[in-house]
Amino acid sequence: MTEVADNLADIQQKISKIAEKWQREAEEISLMAVSKKQPLDRVEAALDAGHRLFGENRVQEAKEKWPAFREKFNGIELHLIGPLQTNKAKEAVVLFDVIQSVDRPKLARILAREMKAANKNLPLYIQVNIGEEDQKSGISLQEADGFIRECREDLDLNIIGLMCIPPNVEQVAPYFALLARIAKRNGLEKLSMGMSGDYETAIQFGATSVRVGTGVFGSRAY
Repeated sequence: MTEVADNLADIQQKISKIAEKWQREAEEISLMAVSKKQPLDRVEAALDAGHRLFGENRVQEAKEKWPAFREKFNGIELHLIGPLQTNKAKEAVVLFDVIQSVDRPKLARILAREMKAANKNLPLYIQVNIGEEDQKSGISLQEADGFIRECREDLDLNIIGLMCIPPNVEQVAPYFALLARIAKRNGLEKLSMGMSGDYETAIQFGATSVRVGTGVFGSRAY
């Protein structure tokens, strides 16, 4: 599994070069290895290489995979980056260190309740439907500011940033720039945006976390 370690080192080097190009500090940008549907040996290879930041899309898969890895490796930071059903919120609060897909008021209220019950205060990202696509999750552009305010002021949630998945188009820059503007006017510093094919553009527009799956692990085992 040296390929996984080599991929990680290569992407980190690319991130450093991109950061320098856009006059940013490489240390400000985290590489999240998206491990959904990846064989356990590939994920373990990343852990053996010293990587500790991972993203999963589903609560059930994380429940089956990560408790054993946490027993074996220290310092893992696991983010939920996929849609969260309200009936899985309690499990998500237990399993994950950060939830990036807070996308509707009902979910925000339930997360607030479950974290209070568990005596936790997880960092959260609000997912914005940046391209206003019917098939994608995320709060709408029109509702984003009000939702951020509700989560912080009414529910006392620890909102630290925004996350988006832009439309599958050639020019993604306008979408990343728009997310950055929403974050700035709401005083949020963290931006989770950019994947294997567009993380250079995301870094240009302020990404603090890029989510890379196949670039790290290879094709997924669907």
